[in-house]
Amino acid sequence: MQKLKPILGSFFYAGFLPNAPGTWGSLFALVPIYFIGVYTPWYGIVLFTIFTSYLTVWVSEECERVWGGDPSPLVMDELAGQGMGFIAISFTGVINYDLLLLFLGFIFFRFFDIQKPLGVDKLQKLPGGWGILVDDLLAGFYAFLCLKGVVWALQII
Repeated sequence: MQKLKPILGSFFYAGFLPNAPGTWGSLFALVPIYFIGVYTPWYGIVLFTIFTSYLTVWVSEECERVWGGDPSPLVMDELAGQGMGFIAISFTGVINYDLLLLFLGFIFFRFFDIQKPLGVDKLQKLPGGWGILVDDLLAGFYAFLCLKGVVWALQII
């Protein structure tokens, strides 16, 4: 079971792609998020976010043991954070609109995850896998607020 944790934590080795593993993890998260958002009831993304959050905490200790503290190949937290960004966003099945939502959600999440404003940076100091996870969840929440604002603005235009 211990050997499985780094594989899951890196989202099946996506965390080893060159240059920006967090960006790759966030990008790959959009695929299940989109299909869950289109083909499941409203709580599908909630369950995805809870599941990937649990996985992040579960694999974190082993991933840190193997790769060091808050290791860059560990991208499961990006999936949880990206899920939080879409937690109450409705996809329409209209590909152009949905791709715009995915693109904006991705950009907003990466901004907040990289810049770490508004207390996001402080959360990294929490012990164990919680520090790895919770900063991404807060970044995802800020991304959600921005994305929800865009959706609202598009509806009144």
